[in-house]
Formats: sequence, structure tokens, C-alpha cells
Amino acid sequence: MSSPDSRFTCKGQKVLQFAGTSTFSQYTVVNQIAVAKVDPAAPLHKVCLLGCGVSTGFGAAVNTAKVEPGSTCAVFGLGAVGLAAVMGCHSAGAKRIIAVDLNPDKFEKAKVFGATEFVNPNDHSEPISQVLSKMTNGGVDFSLECVGNVGVMRNALESCIKGWGVSVMVGWTDMHDVATRPIQLIAGRTWKGSMFGGFKSKDGVPQMVKAYLDKKVKLDEFITHNMPLESVNDAIELLKHGKCIRTILSLE
Repeated sequence: MSSPDSRFTCKGQKVLQFAGTSTFSQYTVVNQIAVAKVDPAAPLHKVCLLGCGVSTGFGAAVNTAKVEPGSTCAVFGLGAVGLAAVMGCHSAGAKRIIAVDLNPDKFEKAKVFGATEFVNPNDHSEPISQVLSKMTNGGVDFSLECVGNVGVMRNALESCIKGWGVSVMVGWTDMHDVATRPIQLIAGRTWKGSMFGGFKSKDGVPQMVKAYLDKKVKLDEFITHNMPLESVNDAIELLKHGKCIRTILSLE
């Protein structure tokens, strides 16, 4: 259900469902659009990742940006969504995939998903958009912001080449307005947003499950930890400090 609607109560108090699903529970009530039937052969403790992050990043590259073969891409943020975006760029045939993150520990993992180059903004004194422009002789063809930071969203746009560059906002935030100078768009760049990677869940999730079973997309490589539900706070702390990509919580 969508907030403020809920079908749950605890000790007489309404309990809201995060993102309309509340998957930290054994039973839930959701809108019918959030239900997808998948291949029963699929391991649920793996394909659960397709309910949000992996599908979101992968689809942002393939469906929303429509990355083209031989193109140059930059992905900002190497969490699960960003790594999935790297995987999407690789699947679409991008020639150069530049991974951008403040945490250099993420770079080796990004290689697994197809990244070809790595940039840590802390290693440079000039804006990251200028760094990428120099690396690519004018800017990247496609950029994907997977952080949820309005400053990074602007940097991602300004990292695109004039004339045809496409930048996609993937990371979620509702804290600040996003802004740029008009010339950045007048010059021919396109700025887009992507929700759930442009997939329709009823069709898209089964497609992604099949792609995983056919070994066309990776899932196992995203999973760095497995924990019981009682350790959910520990899992969130790992995520906050960049110590994990995805933790699978067992409800058993």
C-alpha cells in the first residue's frame, strides 16, 4: 500500500510500509502492481535483489539511457544500484565504462561487472566533470548518477558531451532541489530520470529472473553478507559505512 495507507497495526498503532512493500516481514499486503510471478526454479535468496536495486541500475542503463554499443559511459556511485548500472552499460556494449566513487575499495568489485576505468574525485583538485571531459575528449556519451546527491546529479550532467550526451538521475533523494545552468541543456545534453530502471514490474522482474537463470546478468556477485533478521541494524551499519554491497536477511 502507498503511504499513508496501511493494512498493519502493532499494539493498536498503524505501521507504515516502506516503499509500499515492507519486505522486512514474513507476510505483507501490497498493491497488485507490486506482485510478479517468477520462474519457480529461481532461488529466492538470490532473485530477491531484483525487487529494486539491481533492476533499477541495470534498467537505467539499458531502458532509460539506452546505452549504445561502442559508447563511453560514466557511473557515479558504486553501491548495488551503481554496480548494476555498470553491468547494464557492459551488457549494452559500451566500450569505456568509467566508475566514479569516493571509496576506492569499490573499484575491484566494479571490474567484475564490466568497469574499464576508475576515478576517485578526492584524487583531483578540479571538478570531476572537467576530469572526465579531459579523459574522454569532451565528455561521456552517457552518465548515470546512482548516489542520490543533487550535487553529483549536476556533475553527472556536466560530464556529458555537448550535442548528444545523456545523463540519467537514478539515485533517490527528496531533500534538496536540483539545479544547473541553462546552457548545459541548451548545448544539447539530455537530462532524464529513471524509476525502477524503466521496467514495468509485472513483466520486467520475470524477464530479469530469466536473464539471471540464463547467466546473462549477475546476482551472486552483489551479495557480500548473509544475516538473520535480528541483525538488520548491523546490516544497515555495514551499508552506511561502505562495507557491504548487499546483505541477504533470512526471515526463518
